[in-house]
Amino acid sequence: MYTDEELTIRPIQQNDLTTLWELIYKEANPEWKQWDAPYFPHSPIAYEAFMQKSENWVNQDDRWVVTVNNMICGTVSFYYEDAQKIWLEMGIIFYQGAHWGHGLGTRALKLWMNHLFRTTDHVRLGLTTWSGNKRMIRVAEKLGMQMEGRIRNVRYFNGHYYDSIRMGILREEWNNN
Repeated sequence: MYTDEELTIRPIQQNDLTTLWELIYKEANPEWKQWDAPYFPHSPIAYEAFMQKSENWVNQDDRWVVTVNNMICGTVSFYYEDAQKIWLEMGIIFYQGAHWGHGLGTRALKLWMNHLFRTTDHVRLGLTTWSGNKRMIRVAEKLGMQMEGRIRNVRYFNGHYYDSIRMGILREEWNNN
């Protein structure tokens, strides 16, 4: 568990699951999906079906909750792009618009990056987003990440093409930051 004032990131517990289901899977078109890879489909999941897969959520290393004043507001996560588990990509989602634009994402992602660099031997952390998510790009830049790749016009959403954005930071850059 890591804390920055009223904001905490921590492993998911069994009693978090109902709130996570409500935030993520209860609705067919949740507000957060307009910013988190909206070009990929999102489908609601029945509560019972979600709970049957609770072992994929509780006490996992790759996905934690973000709380503000002890209320679940989001998640931080990571996944690997390669079978060797060298190329780590991370992400963050705040599920309600009331939490956007207040610096919480920057603080939460900073805690997550600290955790990942402390608990792994990875030399690089990456983040992939799309050019329509300017807030996510700004968060990554504030944390010292560099634009490593821009794949033009490969994301299509609401009648427009957007770029896929790859950002990253090396361990020595993070340590010097």
